[in-house]
Amino acid sequence: MPYLSLRATYLAYLDVVNERRFGDLAEFVHDEITYNDTTVIRQEFADMLAADVKAVPDLHFEVQLLVNSEDAVAVRLWCDCAPAEPMFGLAPSGRRVEFAEHGFYRFDHGRIAHVWSLIDNQLIQAQLTG
Repeated sequence: MPYLSLRATYLAYLDVVNERRFGDLAEFVHDEITYNDTTVIRQEFADMLAADVKAVPDLHFEVQLLVNSEDAVAVRLWCDCAPAEPMFGLAPSGRRVEFAEHGFYRFDHGRIAHVWSLIDNQLIQAQLTG
């Protein structure tokens, strides 16, 4: 897949996530993927995303940096949100939190096959506890 096409595909996937259109993930995500070295089916991945936005209703991912190769995307996503329910096991405090998610996505035949995601939970905890 050409570089620009892969970039556009990832950005379209991110729009689906930000718009909570999890039923549309089949266009972008394989039936079975590896997420942080654990194999999950697409529905489990969608359920994980849905749980995140349930806990953090205003969760929105903004691209700060996106680099891609022929079959992979590396991205730094920025989030500024107010958790309403526990987030990553941390109780909400009514405070807003800002954090980056660093993600690496490997594509196979134009759809996501592997995701590696890293979020600084200690930074979130420090903001929640003040």
